[in-house]
Amino acid sequence: MIEVRSMNDQPATHVQFSSPGFLTLFPSFSPSKVDGIVKESLPNAKFRVELLATKAVIVCSTSGKMRKNFVRVLVGDPVKVELSPYDLTRGRITYRSRGPGKDRPGSPQFPTPDAPPPPPSS
Repeated sequence: MIEVRSMNDQPATHVQFSSPGFLTLFPSFSPSKVDGIVKESLPNAKFRVELLATKAVIVCSTSGKMRKNFVRVLVGDPVKVELSPYDLTRGRITYRSRGPGKDRPGSPQFPTPDAPPPPPSS
């Protein structure tokens, strides 16, 4: 099996044979994943998200699986964002994290009644 690589030594995702003996390679783009916080809700399931690393504000839409599973995104929620390799002001929200105080019962913030109390901090 022959592995086709593009000019920047990345695995090519698309190979096009445009004429005999000549082929065009399209590099594979892996979107960069960053963390952010939702600052504003916009129409059509879009959000303004402030990235934690750079403090830049970008416009993001929700991913298809989040729409399919009716995951609600609210202002103030911490999210994981995939940045577009073509336009760094646009992104896709792929995961909504549980923020502080939004954990499930049984977590350290909400202990269950039969769980032993946590050890005292020294």
